[in-house]
Amino acid sequence: MFPADDSAAPWSSGVPRAVHPVILLRIESIIYLKGMELGSAAPGLPPGSATSATPAKKPNVVFVLTDDQGYGDLHCHGNRFIKTPYMDNLVSESVSFTDFHVMTCCAPSRAMLMTGRYPMRTGVWCTVGKTSRMKQGEVTMADVFKENGYRTGFFGKWHLGDNYPFRPQDRGFEDVLMSGGGGVGNTPDYWANDYFDDTFMRNGMWEKHEGFCTDVWFSQAMKFIEQNKNRPFFCCVPTNAPHLPFVAPKKYLDTYRSEEDPSIRAFYAMITNIDDNIGRLRRKLVELDIDKDTILIFITDNGSVIGGRKYNAGMRGHKGSEWDGGHRVPFFIRWANGGLEGGRKIDRITCGIDVLPTLMDLCGLEWKEGPLLDGDSLVPLLKDD
Repeated sequence: MFPADDSAAPWSSGVPRAVHPVILLRIESIIYLKGMELGSAAPGLPPGSATSATPAKKPNVVFVLTDDQGYGDLHCHGNRFIKTPYMDNLVSESVSFTDFHVMTCCAPSRAMLMTGRYPMRTGVWCTVGKTSRMKQGEVTMADVFKENGYRTGFFGKWHLGDNYPFRPQDRGFEDVLMSGGGGVGNTPDYWANDYFDDTFMRNGMWEKHEGFCTDVWFSQAMKFIEQNKNRPFFCCVPTNAPHLPFVAPKKYLDTYRSEEDPSIRAFYAMITNIDDNIGRLRRKLVELDIDKDTILIFITDNGSVIGGRKYNAGMRGHKGSEWDGGHRVPFFIRWANGGLEGGRKIDRITCGIDVLPTLMDLCGLEWKEGPLLDGDSLVPLLKDD
């Protein structure tokens, strides 16, 4: 199923087994030591007023996080087999980090992004049971935005705890529509969900929805955005696609009818569906006249699940691997009124722990109390300073 040089990553039926803590610590150490080159605020400290310029009007934030889509699973990164015109356009209008790293599987990356801390500090080091449940006392991105007057919404896959007090509505998100567990078929998910016409959890209660799952997440996110267009909001859209099972609406499968491998055909179809939804989202922001006042972030949670079977941007490894193909991912950020646009690329090594400090810096958010951050603000790089 995967190339011979990818065999170091333990797999079974397409689902990674527990990634050994030594591998995670090794990756964390490499990222941390190389990240010291940034030379910004001392590690463990929140962004300080000396490096933060509070904007006159706080920007909105839309945070799109896809599942199992790797750096090479975009046309703009050299993949001639896949169609991602809206992501390609977003890159051309954003600042993109070309050497950005997260963890090698879902939950640890999500913990890292939500807290600005190494995931093992948060109690998350794998994807199942208690290993994916973020411990109490952690301060999330949503907590920080909410405490600073933002309306917070979450629409998609959480994978950091399915019961009280670990759910997104317990961690700072006010409006929540989520799937259970880490994917369809996991025990916390609703029985018989299959990505079409599924039942999701709305603020603690099961709720039936029509349509393909990714379309539902974006539609609900856009409804939230429209309801809160006149006040600052933080909207998180973490899709459960293109995580397996590899299924997609027929019109997207037909786009790749010439692909002989059915799993690659469906995987790419799921990504092109995400791409169309990013186009829908951007049109909605323009329609509401808040496009330029909104920080739009696109990122993925680990390396490609397909790996080198088709195209992997020249990298070795895939999801679950300690090689670059397991944890180097796309990271684009656009904020027209903040000067973050123009297709500029930054090749300095950066990491998921840096996202929360960066957003705090850009939005002028105060850190009231909580565990120390491991990440650094990337604003000096974004401002080309």
